Amino acid sequence: MRVAIAGAGAVGRSIAQELLENGHEVLLIDKSPKAIKVEMVPRAEWLLADACEISSLDDAALERCQVVVASSGDDKVNLVVSLLAKTEYGVPRVVARINHPKNEWLFNESWGVDVAVSTPRLLSALVEEAVSVGDLVRLMTFRQGEANLVELTLPDDAPLGGQR
Repeated sequence: MRVAIAGAGAVGRSIAQELLENGHEVLLIDKSPKAIKVEMVPRAEWLLADACEISSLDDAALERCQVVVASSGDDKVNLVVSLLAKTEYGVPRVVARINHPKNEWLFNESWGVDVAVSTPRLLSALVEEAVSVGDLVRLMTFRQGEANLVELTLPDDAPLGGQR
């Protein structure tokens, strides 16, 4: 699978490394020359360009990607990249990073986002999960399918404990 990642900072490079280890083809895009650290992810393809520009995305051949990850540290950039990937290039799956929780409401299908990832929400869900027994904890919402990934922690003496 070909994956383009807009934002080659620490988060983008980490995602790229993981995807490469799982056998995927990865393109990292960033407009900052300081972010282009080929030696840190040498097996990735790199593009020094502004992912909010159509000409840059043409150079990236975004239409060949099955997934685009908008992982910059700027929510506005992530929304623009998501919208362009979905509407201009028909990318089947768009994942976007939410940096500021107050912007979470924007990251939906109208902006081309299939999966919105909010670090604060994930961390708070994991904290809830760590301290709650018997409560459903929402880990992630999949907007396109209107489904939630939830976790339920059972007490040690629950009859179904340890079963799938």
